[in-house]
Amino acid sequence: MTHTTTLIRNGRIITASDDYVADVLLQDGKVHTIGKGIEVGPDVRVVDASGLYVLPGGVDTHVHLENVIGPTITTDTFASGTKAAAFGGTTTIVDFALQTELDSPLGAIARAQRSAESQVNVDYSLHVIIKRVDEQVLRDVRHAMHFEGVTSFKMFMAYPGVMMADDASIFRMLRQVGADGGMVALHAENGTVIDLLIKEALEAGHTSPRYHALTRPSLMEGEATHRGIRLAELAQAPIYFVHVSSNDALKHIVSARAEGIPVFAETCPHYLLFDDSVYDNDDFETAKYVMTPPLRKPDDQKHLWRALRYDDLQVIATDHCPFCMKEGHLGLRSSKLRGTKNFAEIPNGAPGIETRLVSLFDIGVMQGKLSLNRFVELTSTTPAKLFGLFPKKGTVAVGSDADIVLFNPNVSQTIHAKHLHSNCDHTLLEGRSLQGRVEKVFLRGNLIVDGEHWHGREGMGQFVKRGEVRAF
Repeated sequence: MTHTTTLIRNGRIITASDDYVADVLLQDGKVHTIGKGIEVGPDVRVVDASGLYVLPGGVDTHVHLENVIGPTITTDTFASGTKAAAFGGTTTIVDFALQTELDSPLGAIARAQRSAESQVNVDYSLHVIIKRVDEQVLRDVRHAMHFEGVTSFKMFMAYPGVMMADDASIFRMLRQVGADGGMVALHAENGTVIDLLIKEALEAGHTSPRYHALTRPSLMEGEATHRGIRLAELAQAPIYFVHVSSNDALKHIVSARAEGIPVFAETCPHYLLFDDSVYDNDDFETAKYVMTPPLRKPDDQKHLWRALRYDDLQVIATDHCPFCMKEGHLGLRSSKLRGTKNFAEIPNGAPGIETRLVSLFDIGVMQGKLSLNRFVELTSTTPAKLFGLFPKKGTVAVGSDADIVLFNPNVSQTIHAKHLHSNCDHTLLEGRSLQGRVEKVFLRGNLIVDGEHWHGREGMGQFVKRGEVRAF
């Protein structure tokens, strides 16, 4: 691919640690020079970024594109999902390769890469979801880390019989992956107790979507988080908790970090934007808020914001896991309507890949909850560091990939699903006015988003081999 040489002039460069006005020269896919008054020839494209923020491209380390979950599949393909990511200012995603009962982690990686390669519009990598652990799986995991550039593995303490791994399997993975410089990411909920609560709710005739939240209490997120931390402590390994939603989970993370245990965690925009008041009805429309964990109380939100400020939470990822609400849109396999008569059959998940940066700028930076530097740290720099992508990704620095977002803080926009680029037929932010807008996006120096115009192409994204955890 030919890279156009571009000079971004006079933008306000924001990284995790810096905030200054300068020019940035993008050449051969990299940041070539940063300085004042850079002189260039007539063949160089010059972009005036006066009044705009120059941000590193977003890094979203939790997305589900083409993910098969039991009998369902998420609505977004690698093509539609990565195009939506790009329009939202995200230039690198980390998706999931699912180990099936029959194949190894290496087979899962190869299968996901085969599907992604011709479709991706931004750069990508993969975590492997590990359901079964034995000697051969551990050998394959080690091979993936050293030769495939896949250094993170997700395990579930929830969904017995579908995804759930037992504690001994989680411990074995933690011990080996940690020793090799990688990371285990854990979905922490007590799966067997939750399954019992679901069964009892259905037996009592409770079928509406609100019971999804009532059968997944935050206490059971807290219990599993505590258990995961103790397993990691015993394994002497770092651990990463996905989609932390409650103070019941957070308080264990905070105390473990105070003890010096390398515990890391993310939350998601929907836990900061909405609370459990959305479940105060029996309408099926509430199914759009059926995600796992469910939305929590306003008090939990306060604790999440505090943790984001004080680095007890290090990442805001989307957990973009889209399913449609309308009948006939992409078929029942990708629809929340599967659970019309039974809340336990509603596919869990919500869209959000395109609205992450602008929603967090609006509710975080504009409301004084996050500094601009912290905003960049949470959405780009730390996810890149934790998952072995830094400094190639996650910062604006000489030698880093020229993944650049020009962001306008001075305009507002109203969010409508019909204007977004995901295959999902709704957004949780429908009709909401947000401050800030992504104006231009460069992927390795190539202009792929220019206002409403798309200049990217399917297959231009690259698989990024990742190294060791760099955050501690």
